[in-house]
Amino acid sequence: MRSLIPLFRSLFTDEDGPTAVEYAVLLAAILLAVIGTVGTLGSTSGGIWAENNQKLEDAGF
Repeated sequence: MRSLIPLFRSLFTDEDGPTAVEYAVLLAAILLAVIGTVGTLGSTSGGIWAENNQKLEDAGF
């Protein structure tokens, strides 16, 4: 029983675990934002390239 007391004390005073979780949540949020942005820009730029391609074909290039 005495060996459990220092273990619980270290769990409440050690801040490495919560810090790692905070960084993981922050990284997940950043990744979601990047994936959403790339997906949106990818579909938008694909439409622009298709439109430009069609205009070039219509012009005879």
